[in-house]
Parts: sequence; structure tokens; C-alpha cells
Amino acid sequence: MGIFLFLGGIIGCTPAIFARPSPVEATVSPSQTAASPDETASPTQLIPDAVPVDAQTFDSDPALPLTDPYSLMVQQPLTDTIADWRPPLYPTPWIPTPYDHFLFSRPVLADMKVWALEDYRYGGVFFRNVVHTGIDIPLKIGSPVVAAGSGRVTWSGYGLMSGENNPEDPYGLAVVIRHDFGYQGQTLYTVYGHLSETNLVVGQPIKSGELVGLSGATGKVTGPHLHFEVRIGDNNFSRSRNPELWIVPPQGWGILAGQLKTFEDEWMMRVKVLIRSLDTGERYWVATYGDGPVNSDPYYNENLVIGDLPAGWYRILIPGETSQHLDIEILPGRVSYFRYKRGSGFSTDLPIPPGTFFKTPEVPTPQIELEPLETPVP
Repeated sequence: MGIFLFLGGIIGCTPAIFARPSPVEATVSPSQTAASPDETASPTQLIPDAVPVDAQTFDSDPALPLTDPYSLMVQQPLTDTIADWRPPLYPTPWIPTPYDHFLFSRPVLADMKVWALEDYRYGGVFFRNVVHTGIDIPLKIGSPVVAAGSGRVTWSGYGLMSGENNPEDPYGLAVVIRHDFGYQGQTLYTVYGHLSETNLVVGQPIKSGELVGLSGATGKVTGPHLHFEVRIGDNNFSRSRNPELWIVPPQGWGILAGQLKTFEDEWMMRVKVLIRSLDTGERYWVATYGDGPVNSDPYYNENLVIGDLPAGWYRILIPGETSQHLDIEILPGRVSYFRYKRGSGFSTDLPIPPGTFFKTPEVPTPQIELEPLETPVP
């Protein structure tokens, strides 16, 4: 598999890079249909009543209601078999604990055996100290990319970072969805980068699972893939969070989050950790976050996440760091958690609940009060 490159964040970049992009014409491909490599298996469809509106108008429109996803705390698994290679997904939103937030489904079809590339997870560091603000999912050009949650399109086209409708923009042809549900009173966005086609327009409503576009290799890449981000508060890559803590895992699979610190209680950066299944012997490698515009979850305060671990017992080893190891159980549909500190070793004690150690809004939280929905002006 080729090496992929995405410039999700650049240390030392100029303020202009963070500037809000100028309005651009939405990218529309009239010839595009809902076709996919497997049309019968695709749950996606085009939206017939799209209303085009420029990005500036949309951003000033406070019409989107932010519903409270915490009205649902526990979900039952889907009963329809939509994946041959693994159990079907749980429906979203799914909140198995008061501190988890599986608010999004996967941006790829469930019958596709793909997930984040090992070396291109959130917080990974590429050459020249480029820190990754999303996850890269390998896809062939032309594969369907679907919405991870419902909302409206707030960006569609080139220039997401440069703001100049620039085909050389690092994100390439990109779509951003502003979701109609929030988190702790803040707006949520998801980003779909490096597309080859999209017929979405700014202001267009879209539901979870509907077609965003087709995967491609536009922008700063060396191979086809989907770059996926979750942003909170503002549509800016400096406000990203680790998508693997926001996307519901497949049934029977779990997520591991960890916090690694030095003697001085500082982050251990760019440290590769070995995770080995005690059941099958399969090995997984995951690295701690690098230094840059990446953000930890307010509860887990992690600097390492790996999803897609089949439930079971695993051994965690930090090569060159210690002769100690930790055996930990990955629970299905849950986040398993560990901490490691030089001199103190491992711990599986969960973080202190918010409000005791640090102050965050309670769950469920008040939502942002917005004006009633207004129809965008074409």
C-alpha cells in the first residue's frame, strides 16, 4: 500500500491559513448519479431538493437547530445485516457512558473492509513536522463517501484551507457538514477531504448515510484515500478531535484510549506502543500524538487512541520504555482506558469525573439557542 500524505495541520503556519475561506461556487457534477461500485448495497441517495447558497450566507444563518443527542443513552444493535465481514454497526447517537459520545457513523459503507491507516491516525506526525488532524481511510477512487451524521453542507469545493478556490489546496475537493446536533452546547462539523466528485451545494440538507461524494486523490496526497475530521465549536482544523472517539464502533469491537506521560508529568510524544492480542497473537501499533493543533478529549485527556480492536484481552508494551506491561480487556462498544507514567508504571483507573478534577458542562447540557429555521436564499 502506498504512503499517503495529508497536510492537516502545519506547525508555524501563518494566521492567513486559519482565516475563514472566501465564498466559492459549490462544485456540482451534473453527470454524477448515486452510482457506486455496488449500487444494490449502497444505502445512499442524492437529495432532490438541494438549495444552493454561498458559504458566507450559510455561516451567518443561525437556523440550524442543535438537538440534544443525550436523549438517547443506550441503543440496541441494528438487526439488518449490512456487512459481510463484520457485524453491523450500532445506530447513532450512542452514549454507553456519561462521558462517551459516539455521535457519528462511519463515513464509508459498512460493507467495505477499510478503516484508519495505522500510520495516519489522529495526531500522527509526518515529515517536516506536519501533524495530522484527522484519520485517513484508504479507498479506491470512486468509492462512495457518506455523511457521518445529519446536518447541512457548509462547504463544498476546493480551497477549504487556502480559501482561494485553489485546486492545489491540501484538502483537495472537500465537503464540510455542519451537524444539526451539538455537543456541550457547541456546534459539530465533519470534514471529508480528497474527493474526486461531489454534487452537494452549500446550504443543502443531508442525512446520515447519504452520499457526500466519491473518494479520490485530490489535494496533497500520494494516493487515494478519504481524510475525515471531527471539529467542535468552529470550522477550523485547530478545533479538531480524534474521530475514533466519536464514531460508533462495529458490534463486538472496542476502542483503546491511553495517556502516556514522563517523570515530569509531561506528554510523551510520538512514542509507538505495541498492542498484542492475548487471544490471537495479532499485533497492532499505535503512536502517541505529536506536538501541534490536536486536542484531547475533555474527559479522557488522552494522547493515544486506537479503534477497531476485537473485544478480548490485550497486552500493552512500550518498547524501550519499560520492562513492565499491562494486560487490559477491550470491551465491545466501549472505550477501554489506561495510563502510563515513567516511574509509576501503568494504571487502568478511569479519569476523575468532570466537575471534580476540571470543570466542564454537565451531561446532558443546555444547547445553543438559535433562531427558527429560515429558508436560504438562492
